[in-house]
Amino acid sequence: MSESDLGALGWSDELAAALEPGHVPGRVVAAHRAAFDVALGDGALVRSRLPGRLAHYDAIDVAVGDWVGMRDGLIRAVLPRRSALVRSAAGLTSQAQTLAANVDVVFIVSSLGPDLEPRRLERYLVTVWESGASPEIVLTKSDRFDDPVVLSDMVATVEAVALGVPVFVVSSVTGVGVAEVGARIGAGRTAVLVGSSGVGKSTLVNAWLGRELMAVKETRADDDEGRHTTTHRELIELPGGGMVIDTPGIRELQLWDVGSSGALEEAFADVDELVTQCRFNDCEHRTEPDCAVRAALADGSLAAERYASWQKLQRELRAIAVRSDARLRREEKKKWQQRAKVGKARARRI
Repeated sequence: MSESDLGALGWSDELAAALEPGHVPGRVVAAHRAAFDVALGDGALVRSRLPGRLAHYDAIDVAVGDWVGMRDGLIRAVLPRRSALVRSAAGLTSQAQTLAANVDVVFIVSSLGPDLEPRRLERYLVTVWESGASPEIVLTKSDRFDDPVVLSDMVATVEAVALGVPVFVVSSVTGVGVAEVGARIGAGRTAVLVGSSGVGKSTLVNAWLGRELMAVKETRADDDEGRHTTTHRELIELPGGGMVIDTPGIRELQLWDVGSSGALEEAFADVDELVTQCRFNDCEHRTEPDCAVRAALADGSLAAERYASWQKLQRELRAIAVRSDARLRREEKKKWQQRAKVGKARARRI
């Protein structure tokens, strides 16, 4: 077996240095319910799993895109990640779920039309900035619109919330923009597609491959709803040498802890800049004098919907931090106790 054969999948000297003696390197290319498909250096693809005890206690977090060390056919270790796309696990409140690892670019895919929701894109952008990868937005199904003004307005709406992030307009029907986006995945680079069901992620992958590998189905034209056909995450090698991970549709993206990473500030750079212009460092943007945020809301340079989204995401991140930090839990409890006292005092005066 030759580790150099893994170079096409992104193997590096840094990963080789982190590999424990006696371990065989491989990259996870697909995740199933209790098993993983791992590509090895000799071109083989093996079905593997974690040792029983580790699997039972979730001692090792394994995701598609991970580099792993294997021994006796089992995954024994996950090598250091250079990026990880993480969300709060669906249906849970305090566990993280890694959607993809070691990716260079995350394509946030949304179809033009009823599925286009700026608030959802903001949420995705915060998650991607936290991951360590670069976000890019892909707007699909542009062939639906004959009026260039309507199309331009929708793109402008997205660009207003995706500051500094590349935005691509594509159509898998006409081919517009498809090759341009695919060219962003160079040899040795890994991309992942994320977005709701039915927005055209698998259709893009098929177009880049030049054949139908991923099954696709029609969606309702009025709201883009439809069952996703990608049922598991899978890393796919492209003809140009790059790799792409297709993912099942995400109905709801719950944030994970990005408290000190700067991800929220990156996604809301315009709001963050206004905050620095407020007179007081601890300005709550309510009644304080010389508040740059309230001034921007008043003159319309900051949309009320965007500010509300920023506030909502801040609250979510605070709640996540409180759940995982005993000191913050005590502070939060004290804050709400104080608010309750104030409320009772007001009630008595009335």
